[in-house]
Amino acid sequence: MKGIIGIMEQQDAAATSTRPLGTVECGPPAPGPQVSIVTPMFNEEANVVRFCERLFAALGTISESYEVICVDDGSRDRTLELLKREQIVRKNMTVVVLARNFGQHAAVMAGLAASRGDWVITLDADLQNPPEEIPRIVEAFRQGHDLVGTIRTGRQDPLFRKWASRFTNRLVTRISGISLQDFGSMLRGYSREVVQGILANPEFRTFIPALSTFFARKSVEIPVRHEERAGGTSKYSLLKLFSLQLDLVTGFSLWPLRALFFVGTGMAGLGIGLALLILSFRLYYGSGWAAEGVFTLFAILFCFVGAQFLALGLVGEYVGRIFQAVRRRPPYILSEIRRNGPFMP
Repeated sequence: MKGIIGIMEQQDAAATSTRPLGTVECGPPAPGPQVSIVTPMFNEEANVVRFCERLFAALGTISESYEVICVDDGSRDRTLELLKREQIVRKNMTVVVLARNFGQHAAVMAGLAASRGDWVITLDADLQNPPEEIPRIVEAFRQGHDLVGTIRTGRQDPLFRKWASRFTNRLVTRISGISLQDFGSMLRGYSREVVQGILANPEFRTFIPALSTFFARKSVEIPVRHEERAGGTSKYSLLKLFSLQLDLVTGFSLWPLRALFFVGTGMAGLGIGLALLILSFRLYYGSGWAAEGVFTLFAILFCFVGAQFLALGLVGEYVGRIFQAVRRRPPYILSEIRRNGPFMP
């Protein structure tokens, strides 16, 4: 009888476990570190080894305890295999594996959710964000800042991308009221309070650097170096960059809808004025004049129709975001979390 009760107690304990499916825990549980490094990776097999070497060398220069969280965002190359190899020789490294590719910002959200540190620093794995700049972000945290942004200096990007980034930074700052000099820099630091605010308010296709400003009380931006991509190719095409900027604009401002209202009002007034003008000319010059202006009217009509399609597309973007938010689908699906320890400097 006691044996049956013991088995039932074990089954009840297993049923009430909150451990996520697919989670792999390596080693005994350990207290959280002071600093967490979160890095999303997608098809970065050319950079994994060099990135880990430079990252852990840079972390060896700080006095705080730390952990490194690498998020494999459904890579189709050897990225995950190489991460598992690195984890064998690095005792403070966690590998978060997503079920498929969900995008960079969803991968960062997964990394933030898995992080334990009081300070969380994000950076890309392509080494355009030099890991050697991390101690400067840590120093900003020591000075009492809860959000540390970075401004890329000496950017190693094509001229078009630098120009587009500069234009976007100014546009978004003006229409959203969010004061960031460099929205595109991935190398950023967040306090635990800011991270908890981000995780507690998930949004559809959110832009994390902009969202974090709502929860920060003392933020700062510091200049950092920018290097050429170490290997592989950029995962951001022009289409993805445009989509990212559209998410940023529509996710943090109603200005485009308000602008459409004013544009629509102006076009309505222009259309009424044009109708009155055509009517007066028709009465003054007769029916012969009206026939000769057919193509001009078509041209004006095409302009109005094009503007209407633009307006409908923008309104559709907002409606689509509302639809996605109402469905409340998760931004990512975990496949497994591989942890090891201890978390010591």
